[in-house]
Amino acid sequence: MPDGPVDDAAVLDALFAGSPQGLFLLDAARKVTRYNPSARGVHGLPADDVVGHDIRDFAPDLAPELDHLIDEVLTTGEPIRGQLLRGRSPAEPHRTLAVEVSLFPLRDGPGVVGVVEDVTERQAVADRLAVLSTVHRTAGATLDVQATADALVDALVPDFADAAAVDLLDDDPAGAAPPPGPLPTSVPLRRVAFAAPDSVEPFRRTGDSRPFPFPTPYTQALSDGHARLVQVTPDDPWLATDPDGFAALLGRKVHSMIVAPLTARDTVLGLLTLYRSRVDAFEEADLDVARQAATTAAVHLDNARSYRREHTVASALQRRLQPGVTPRLSAVETAHVYLPESAGGAWFDVIPLSGTRVALVVGDVAGHGIEAAATMGQLRVALRTLALQDLETDEVLTHLDEVAGQLRTADSREAHPYLATCAVTVYDPVSRQCTMMRAGHPAPVLVDPDGSPIDVDVPLGPPLGAEGGAAFLPAVTPLPPGCLIAHVTNGLLGSEGGDDEADAVHRLEHVLATPSRPLQELCDTAVYRMTPSRYDDAVLLLARTECLPSDRVADWTLPADTSVVGTARRLVGQQLAAWGLDDRAFTTEIIVSELVTNAILHGAGPVRLRLIHDGERLLAEVTDASSAGPHLRHARLGDEGGRGLYIVMRLSAHWGVRHGRGDKTIWSEQRLGGETPDDLLATVDVFDTAGV
Repeated sequence: MPDGPVDDAAVLDALFAGSPQGLFLLDAARKVTRYNPSARGVHGLPADDVVGHDIRDFAPDLAPELDHLIDEVLTTGEPIRGQLLRGRSPAEPHRTLAVEVSLFPLRDGPGVVGVVEDVTERQAVADRLAVLSTVHRTAGATLDVQATADALVDALVPDFADAAAVDLLDDDPAGAAPPPGPLPTSVPLRRVAFAAPDSVEPFRRTGDSRPFPFPTPYTQALSDGHARLVQVTPDDPWLATDPDGFAALLGRKVHSMIVAPLTARDTVLGLLTLYRSRVDAFEEADLDVARQAATTAAVHLDNARSYRREHTVASALQRRLQPGVTPRLSAVETAHVYLPESAGGAWFDVIPLSGTRVALVVGDVAGHGIEAAATMGQLRVALRTLALQDLETDEVLTHLDEVAGQLRTADSREAHPYLATCAVTVYDPVSRQCTMMRAGHPAPVLVDPDGSPIDVDVPLGPPLGAEGGAAFLPAVTPLPPGCLIAHVTNGLLGSEGGDDEADAVHRLEHVLATPSRPLQELCDTAVYRMTPSRYDDAVLLLARTECLPSDRVADWTLPADTSVVGTARRLVGQQLAAWGLDDRAFTTEIIVSELVTNAILHGAGPVRLRLIHDGERLLAEVTDASSAGPHLRHARLGDEGGRGLYIVMRLSAHWGVRHGRGDKTIWSEQRLGGETPDDLLATVDVFDTAGV
């Protein structure tokens, strides 16, 4: 702008005539002294000459903003550029002017020059694009149906509509997806989300589930799957289908609405409805915006509903594959907490083993969803099967690692470097030895009866299915009665390793520092104190150790000579009499004689005989120094032998072979609550008296 007053009419005429934008020169009284022909494009100018008129007369709805801009320029002397002024006059409800104001000295005092451009149409397009951008940015932020619907209506109100509603088809209880194509007009829809500045909902409230009145724009959109723009007037015949309900629309002075079906994969999920009661009604361009917003949101809603259905199925499958009621054992008292937050693959198990031992197991499959839950079920069954084979703990994990390697698919190898993690603890209440081993999993937390942590270094083995080929090494420690053994997943610790995990372990040790409290109470307290992850399954398996009283265990070592079989039977009879189990003497003596004879004939070294009276169970174990296991076979009529293990099997509720590092143990378990059938006793008696 010039430094001094400008009065050269030719210069001003050339400047104003050549400008493609509206130029206004105002004097100190803010009256128009000159303007250019392009200013005629600014809506609101009178048809006659505007020279001498106050510029605020042309835009009274913008007068306060114009006065403020002119005052600021006159005060500071600095120009103002790129200012948007929005009007709300009844005649032009969305008029938008782009204004620049600068000082322009005149001969008779300071003046200002204003560059004015009517950008109403351009700004309307920008506003619509901004609304769509907000929908794209916020509506798909989560895989939650409610959050997605809320984000959609919040993105549209109040910038685009005065009220917005989302109504969706209720999920099928069986988890099935809705059928493709338009929905029947009589289908009930549930109001999921609603937004309006004054919080007044038209004719149905959030949570209501019922069909829309028929025939109405709602049912028409459901029927043909097409969005429609509706100008609402009191005499519209469709309003009479529910006059009481639609009275809210008229009461809020709604004059236009858009009903857009939410369609994804050729399936109508529900409706998006937009209402306007402001001065300007919806236009065809607004209908395009509503269609695009509905299409975008429908994809996210479909993804969220699919995720919810899969999550529901996976959670049900995961719970079904978990153990039901954990068994009551003399070895340990157990309690657990299981929070399947992500429908993933976390699991736990309590497995009774031979010799009153117990295996405590916690694991976690990589990934989430139905596949992770199914893999968890396969690994849990495989581990239980291996554990019941009485293998050493390291052998159990080694074989389980092989199973995991076979279960891994090409897709899982790309997604995760391993299949699962696992930790196993085997506790023997007779020897009070605790053997712990882990495969890529957090170590168990141990607390002694006084509440002090027990520090045991459990070597960290590779995760299952990692194909690293590393060995699994056990940690063995004696535990007195009353100790706590806590197995957890990372979901409870709220971490994936590192310092955070160490801090979480210390918090858990603090929770368990009063081990005499009820176990379930300790489990609940741990959940309250540990703040488990909301995005990963959390498991806590808690066990309090017990010991079998010494007077319930009888142990003898016998030489490897067939003459000691009679001695073994006599010792067994005396011990059962001391326990008050004389009625079990005959069958138990037969079992022991067969096991001792088998050990002497087919084993090596001295023979160890052990009886255990564990509640309603009676266990007999015979150990020898040979690692070769026996084979059960059915003897033919002419055979003189081969019936020993068959007799043991018939007289036992369970039997098996437990292999140690340099020996084996054949064991038999009888249930004390029942009686041995007479026909079986007679058969055994014939074999025994015949000297077979």
